[in-house]
Amino acid sequence: MCGIVGYVGDNKSLEVLLGGLKRLEYRGYDSAGVAVIGADGTMDTRKRAGKLQVLVDDLDMRPMANGATGIGHTRWATHGGPTDRNAHPHLGDDGKLALIHNGIIENFSELKNELVESGATFTSETDTEVAAILVGREYAATGDLTEALRRVVQRLEGAFTLLVMHVDQPGVVVGARRNSPLVIGLGDGENFLGSDVAAFVEFTRRAVAIGQDQIVTIRPDSVVVTDFDGNSVETDEFEIAWDASASEKGGWSSFMAKEISEEPEAVAKTILGRVHDGLVDLKELEPLGPDALTDIDRIVVIACGTAAYAGMLGKYAIEQWSRIPVDVELSHEFRYRNPILTPRTLVISISQSGETMDTLMAVKFAKESGAKVLSVCNTQGATIPRESDAVVYTHAGPEVAVASTKAFVAQVTALYLIGLELGKVRGTLSDDEIRHNVAELQAVPDKISEILTVSQAEIGQLAHWMTDTQSVLFLGRNVGYPVALEGALKLKELAYIHAEGFAAGELKHGPIALIEPGQVVFVIVPSPRDPDSLHPKVVSNIQEIRARGARVIAIAEKGDASVLPFADEVIPIPLAGSLFEPFLAVVPLHIFGMELSAAKGLDVDQPRNLAKSVTVE
Repeated sequence: MCGIVGYVGDNKSLEVLLGGLKRLEYRGYDSAGVAVIGADGTMDTRKRAGKLQVLVDDLDMRPMANGATGIGHTRWATHGGPTDRNAHPHLGDDGKLALIHNGIIENFSELKNELVESGATFTSETDTEVAAILVGREYAATGDLTEALRRVVQRLEGAFTLLVMHVDQPGVVVGARRNSPLVIGLGDGENFLGSDVAAFVEFTRRAVAIGQDQIVTIRPDSVVVTDFDGNSVETDEFEIAWDASASEKGGWSSFMAKEISEEPEAVAKTILGRVHDGLVDLKELEPLGPDALTDIDRIVVIACGTAAYAGMLGKYAIEQWSRIPVDVELSHEFRYRNPILTPRTLVISISQSGETMDTLMAVKFAKESGAKVLSVCNTQGATIPRESDAVVYTHAGPEVAVASTKAFVAQVTALYLIGLELGKVRGTLSDDEIRHNVAELQAVPDKISEILTVSQAEIGQLAHWMTDTQSVLFLGRNVGYPVALEGALKLKELAYIHAEGFAAGELKHGPIALIEPGQVVFVIVPSPRDPDSLHPKVVSNIQEIRARGARVIAIAEKGDASVLPFADEVIPIPLAGSLFEPFLAVVPLHIFGMELSAAKGLDVDQPRNLAKSVTVE
């Protein structure tokens, strides 16, 4: 889950490295480090525990050389604590070689024992230093950095991206990847490597994704990609769809505040170009095959965390519109229970980054089992889309804050579009029904904007009143249940307090024992306008917990007077069809989580122990 950046070009390596690390810090912020080959041919390395700013402050006091070749790293600790000595880069070949790493080397212990027996000494607790020492030894034997790295990666097990440089080969950075992301940035007289395109988007929007078990060697005027056996590999260039300004705060108090403000745009851009004459037209599904959508008899959605809750909402919509049974499974549980998959099963994976390791492994398992795989992803060139049969990109723009907000609503939008396309192709929805639902979906951005305009200050004040709260419960029924789960997750991530989401009907089967005087409970109230609404049952749930002393905060449709007598606070949301209410109900919960975190003086964008992209299992 670490962030890595590499550069070869003119003498601005330190500028590129620090700028890239700043935009990659969401991937890990336990420590940071850089290494540069200076104009005098020496290796200059600096690394510090803590966030990137600690390193920057150190560089301000003790400037290091700039140069034409450099690598940088921001760490999410796995092997060894977040200390200066465990920070990357790590050195080999008597300090002439520097190496950085994202991932986990699973057989590092065996390799380390071998190295110790041969006389090697270690200065850190990391698995990464094993790779640095091994590559240094192979370089001493071969005199070729690419060949040295190739020999070493064939001995490594696990998930890794490695970048390495050596003072004997200035102007060269070599990278290798297995089950961990790596992207090339193509410049004019300079080239870049990074965990994702944010590492170099300030300097170029031309990019190439590296495939599984591939090695890349970059020089200022060339890029060569081979597989682990040394065979040449063809690559496909793509253009990054956003610029560096999209990954900056732009005057907002936090990235999360900016990204919540972009939720309407995330929905609108995910719809854009996929609706014609009021009907959904998802050409992205064509690679699945001409009969795939009519032949499938089951859908399995695989995802983790917030993406899994988006998948749960997708289940409600897809089943209702296409009449295909849908299961939602956590990626990290899915492949280990030997699930039943057939060629008529469609697996839909959801991952904002497209690099979530649990989901990537589940995707590979599904394909090996003969199922078709469709991915929903927000990141061009990512591994999961490349491993899938087809992809629907969400076009939400970069999401930097670790706790996901706009990616959630964009993922739900993509799943709803898939559900409507299935309903069209399979004939389970009439054109009029599709147009009605499309119109509801297209109205969502303006309705989210209304919440942001009308209710944000009120929700912020509510959060300030609750800074001492130690436990919050969330209740929802039907499509309100995944919203309750998402609201609870945001408080865990951002405010570090106990929070749980429950299906409201489950309350009387046990969780009501948690209710005591003063217990805060958010309740997602469905619209009373739907004749099949569960509104009366949810109001009964509110009465039950209120009678036991709970403090009820209801998220309810504007004009729902029946809730007022039983709620301590009501956060109104615009009117919407029942399947579209979650888009609106979740926004106050995103705002509340952010505001409570800020009111407690916590880091909204970089919660403790977390990283944005989980690239290890």
